[in-house]
Amino acid sequence: MKILVTGASGFIGHNVVRFLEQQGHECFGIDSRTDYGFVPWEELAYLMQERCRRIQALPHVIDIREAGKVMPFVGMFNIHTIVHLASFPRQKVVKQNPSVASEVMATGLINLLEAAARHRVKRFVYISSSMVYGDFENNVTEDAPCNPQGQYGIMKYMGEKLVEDYSRQFGFDYTIIRPSAVYGELDVNDRVVSKFILNAIREQTIVPRGPYEVLDFTHVDDVALGIAQATVSEAAKNKIYNLTRSGEPHTLLSAAQIAIQVAGGYGNIQPTARDADFPSRGLLNIDRARNDFGYNPVINVEEGFQRYHDWFKQSTYWKKLL
Repeated sequence: MKILVTGASGFIGHNVVRFLEQQGHECFGIDSRTDYGFVPWEELAYLMQERCRRIQALPHVIDIREAGKVMPFVGMFNIHTIVHLASFPRQKVVKQNPSVASEVMATGLINLLEAAARHRVKRFVYISSSMVYGDFENNVTEDAPCNPQGQYGIMKYMGEKLVEDYSRQFGFDYTIIRPSAVYGELDVNDRVVSKFILNAIREQTIVPRGPYEVLDFTHVDDVALGIAQATVSEAAKNKIYNLTRSGEPHTLLSAAQIAIQVAGGYGNIQPTARDADFPSRGLLNIDRARNDFGYNPVINVEEGFQRYHDWFKQSTYWKKLL
C-alpha cells in the first residue's frame, strides 16, 4: 500500500513510517521541518538526522499550507492512504503564535483533504488529541462529549469535523486517532517528561504544575504502532480511537518521582499551581482499539522513563550538554 505521512520527520511521524515500512508498505513523507519558534536549530538538525536514519522514506520538505505543492505531490505517487500528523504540537506552542497555528491546523488540513478528494485517496487518517475532550476523569470512551479548552484542543476538534465532512462529501474513508501525553526518545526537550528527566539528570529542581493532575503517559512506540495498525485495519474505517497506555494512572508528582528514581535518586521536587490553559485529564478507555485491531500498549511508565533517560545519556547531542 502507498501511504503518505505528513510530519514524517516528526517525533511521532517518523515512528509511524518506521512501523508501516516494517509491515511492508511503501511510505512517502512530507515535513516542513519547522522549529516552531523555540527548538534550537542544532537540536532540531540532530533530531531530524537521527529520525531519518530509522526510516527508508526520505521526507520531502513541503509546507502543507502551500496547496500548490501539496496537490501535485499527492497525485504524483498514486497515494492510497494519507496519515496526517503535521500540526502545531500542543497548547503552549499554539498560544505563542495562534495565527500561524491556525494556518497549519486548518488551511493545511483543508489542502490535504482537497488533494485526497481530487486524487481519489481511499482513506484519510487524522491524528487528533485527547485535548478534544476538555476536562475528563477516567474510562472515557470515544463517544464521550467533546468540550475542548484552549486553541489547540478546539482546532484539533475542528479538524475532526472537517475530516468527517470531507469523507461524507467525497466518499473516502477516515480514521481519527486521539493520543494522550506521548513521550519518548528523539523528542524535543521542551515537554513535561523530557524536562523532568533532564532536570533529574542535572540534579536540578523539578516543578510539576498541578502535582496531582493525572496524565495517561504513553510511550511513543506504543502510540506509533497503534496508528500504523489502525491505518491498515479494515475494522478501523470511519471510526474514532483513543490510543494511550491506559490502566496505569500517574500524577505529575509521581512522574517527577519516577524521573528522579531512574536518574539515580538525585534532584528535588517543588510543586506549583496547575496550568489553567490545560484541562484536567485522566485515563482514556482503549477497548475499541483493542477489539478492532489488537492494540496492545506494552511499555509502562517505569520502563519508558528508563529508556528515555538512557537515550539522553547516550545521545551524541545531549552528552555535550548534560
